[in-house]
Amino acid sequence: MTRMFGILRRAVAPGRKDGVSASPTPAPGRRQHNLFEAAATFVAASAEDDQDRMDEASGWVSPEALSFGVGELACRAVIALARERDESPETVARTLLGLADG
Repeated sequence: MTRMFGILRRAVAPGRKDGVSASPTPAPGRRQHNLFEAAATFVAASAEDDQDRMDEASGWVSPEALSFGVGELACRAVIALARERDESPETVARTLLGLADG
């Protein structure tokens, strides 16, 4: 659970290391990433415990956009798993978070 809070904290405060804010500056000539690319990369890197990649993805978009993208990805993932398992999205979400049936 502590890891989840760390992930969320980094999602809303990207580029922070040891409490100090870093200003991500895009490299010249680099293409713009959209919020869904940033969210997908951020979440995948988080699952692989790749801090450097998480930091990179969090610099692609604003903290608000990244937070929205991560939330949208979570919703889509829960819906897909619910369909696959023939369960309700609430049941799947609670199971993934290790919560008792409610």
